[in-house]
Amino acid sequence: MITLTDKALEVVRGYLDKGEGEFTALRIGISGGTPLAPDFELTLVGPDDIGESEREVKVGDLTIVVQEEFAPRLEGATVDFVQRVNESGFEVKLAEAAQPAAPKLEGPLAERVKTVLDAEINPAIASHGGTITLVSVEGTEIYLEMGGGCQGCAMSRMTLRQGVERMVRQAVPEVTVIHDVTDHASGENPFFEGPTV
Repeated sequence: MITLTDKALEVVRGYLDKGEGEFTALRIGISGGTPLAPDFELTLVGPDDIGESEREVKVGDLTIVVQEEFAPRLEGATVDFVQRVNESGFEVKLAEAAQPAAPKLEGPLAERVKTVLDAEINPAIASHGGTITLVSVEGTEIYLEMGGGCQGCAMSRMTLRQGVERMVRQAVPEVTVIHDVTDHASGENPFFEGPTV
């Protein structure tokens, strides 16, 4: 069962009403990201757009369409419509049970990356209250998560690309791609969160 918050339902119904019958359902798909942090894509579809490999799920009077293969991942998920200082849009939160198990970070590549993070990078960003953690390794691609003062910081992209990436590639040249899987909009003190009055 997928749950839509009241705000998400209001926005979806508004779009469906504007479509004047052209659209009849909301499709939720996974368009990329990582196993730990998938990127969800929400689109409105008409009856002719629904494929044979898709499952229709009723949420009240709303029809949601999901690929059969994604349906188990979306079981218990909540769809919300969020508005923040610099962005607004739909946000899908998976149920705890649907979250994939954290990968074991073993092997020489993971160990060498963790050594660089622990010995060089984290001590350098600790003065700003930041930390960077290795969360996954897939082949020669690594997935990093920023925390503390780095999470949501306006300079986080520059820190990752010009500092962290350079240091990791120098120490572990077989790393081909570095992904940032940080949720920069959440946390205790994210940069994007507006001031409270």
